[in-house]
Amino acid sequence: MNPASGRKEDSLTPGTRPEAPAPSELRVAPDLNAPRVLVLNASFEPLQVTSIKRAITLLQYGVAEALELSRDVVRSPSTVLNVPSVIRLRRYVRRPRVNAVPFNRRNVLRRDHFVCQYCGGHDELTLDHVLPRSRGGRHAWDNVVTACRGCNQRKGNRTPEEAAMPLRTRPHAPTFGVYAHGQFAHWQPEWSGYIGR
Repeated sequence: MNPASGRKEDSLTPGTRPEAPAPSELRVAPDLNAPRVLVLNASFEPLQVTSIKRAITLLQYGVAEALELSRDVVRSPSTVLNVPSVIRLRRYVRRPRVNAVPFNRRNVLRRDHFVCQYCGGHDELTLDHVLPRSRGGRHAWDNVVTACRGCNQRKGNRTPEEAAMPLRTRPHAPTFGVYAHGQFAHWQPEWSGYIGR
């Protein structure tokens, strides 16, 4: 029973389930049709982002299992369901072919999780060319990283090695399809551990 509501709290999947947020952190899900649940293949490869309603249906039919729960809940007269944030399909499906991810500022920031790749900061983010363009560096996925204004100015017209500023991760072109289809508008913090850089 949920002491706050006096209602039974229903499990999303049979067997073990992820730890639910504390009752004080819970909130009613705003829109069941919003694309807010990350779907992983049985191999843990990200496939797509789906709606809360679809995710709960997949869980109830045993097609998927919940790996992460959000702070949202769905209420009915007799049940309170924790809304999943990440689900994993129980059977492997062939990954649909997706278009190449557009190279732009917003997608570089998303790939780098809005973190400076030199100091780990989150403020005044800009883009930095690992090998400066004035020295032949390309304006492409494998040469551009997120950097805070301070680190960008400190690095200047040098390489990370010359500036003694090692990169946190090596830049590369992401392959996850939600970049291409603009589904990151509903980014959830719980997704970070499942979407590779």
